[in-house]
Amino acid sequence: MKIAPDPWPAGEWRRHLSGGVRDLGELLDLVGLDAEVFGIGATSPVALRFPLRVPRGFVSRMRRGDPDDPLLRQVLPTPAEDHEAPGFNRNPVGELGLIRGDGVLSKYHGRALLIATGACAIHCRYCFRRHFPYGEGQPGGKEFSVALDRVASDGSIDEVILSGGDPLILADDRLAGLAAAIARISHVRRLRIHTRLPVVLPERVDEALVGWIEAFSLPVVVVIHANHPNEIDDSVVRALGALAAAGATLLNQAVLLRGVNDSSGTLEELSRRLFDCRVLPYYLHLLDRVAGAAHFEVGEARALEIMESLEARLPGYLVPRLVREIEGAPSKIAVKLPGQ
Repeated sequence: MKIAPDPWPAGEWRRHLSGGVRDLGELLDLVGLDAEVFGIGATSPVALRFPLRVPRGFVSRMRRGDPDDPLLRQVLPTPAEDHEAPGFNRNPVGELGLIRGDGVLSKYHGRALLIATGACAIHCRYCFRRHFPYGEGQPGGKEFSVALDRVASDGSIDEVILSGGDPLILADDRLAGLAAAIARISHVRRLRIHTRLPVVLPERVDEALVGWIEAFSLPVVVVIHANHPNEIDDSVVRALGALAAAGATLLNQAVLLRGVNDSSGTLEELSRRLFDCRVLPYYLHLLDRVAGAAHFEVGEARALEIMESLEARLPGYLVPRLVREIEGAPSKIAVKLPGQ
């Protein structure tokens, strides 16, 4: 019988959060690389427009001296972000048209997505919300009362999704209070949390977080975001194990990124590592075409080649669904191999 790993002491994660790397020169020093390798200066204007932020624990998993390290590529500001590309814009999935000032985005039937915060522990350079005007989409009122009233008034909503930014940036008491208010809405049956923190800042999975998930009255689904097997070290294994032991259902969403995970071998290893941590691969997203991220795009033909190889390597339950998001569509759109 497996023994559940102990979560971190309550509140320790805040020290790790505040101590993250925000300076480009420091990041490059930590990984043993020179800015000239990437054609950037120590004070890159790209990093000023979309600030660098990365936890030190995540940096420690990068390969020192490797400019092509897949974790470094996800967070390093480069001049490629300034290249304009046809079809790439600041509103890639049409969310700006859904902002109503209460923090709720109603994209799909039966689900309400609540922008719980605009803050995150890491700034991924391909983030589809890198241009999102969080000030316009935040909940009205300290206790999310406007957002909760909207959910309560729509009996078709049976699942609330906490998103951001990253909802686990919220303090434990605020997060627990919000979740409790959601649970009091009679027609809501599940709480889903979309978060990258168990991967990039595993210390966030502390005693307080695990305690309220374990005691929560509704089923909790935690959708994490890992793109490469090197992101999953012992600290992440511990965090995911604690979440699973608390009763959360764990799923992973990855983004297919050029130079990061665009090979079947990498994705196979990622799926196997995730399952070892009691996480099921869920979605593999084609890149949302956000301005500044064109250099990460993997074409659909290449994506389907990767998926064909992946399906030959893995049992079906370890193969994520390849999907894209299209503005106005009633769900994520599956990208399938011919004949499927």
